[in-house]
Amino acid sequence: MQFDTKIAVVIRTDLEAWQKLNVAAFLTSGIAAAFPECIGEPYADGSGTPYLALIGQPILIYGADRPQLSRALERALARNVKPAVYTEDMFRTTHDAANREAVRAVIRADLNLVGLAMRAERKVIDKILDGLKFHS
Repeated sequence: MQFDTKIAVVIRTDLEAWQKLNVAAFLTSGIAAAFPECIGEPYADGSGTPYLALIGQPILIYGADRPQLSRALERALARNVKPAVYTEDMFRTTHDAANREAVRAVIRADLNLVGLAMRAERKVIDKILDGLKFHS
């Protein structure tokens, strides 16, 4: 099945494994919150046990270094794509309000990005992430 949109998560490659997983989880929650139409139907197993709904389209995970993340952020904003962001400072906070304060305290050019997530038309995402490879 071909989707008109693409969901992409870009994660800095030099993070610890736990950090990468944490960043991916938080960033995809931003996509789900901003685009509730991307959520599929709830699941159930053969015994009738109900499970939560998931995002109903593939999420592509890319790797990047800090300059590549900054470039992707600027390209997204130039194309009117609002991304979810995760900064290194957010690893040192303990709750949502503190996360927002950590981002608010730094101008965009100085954000120490560790991850971005965005959803837009396929061609737009491809232009934003041009040159990036899937995370390995």
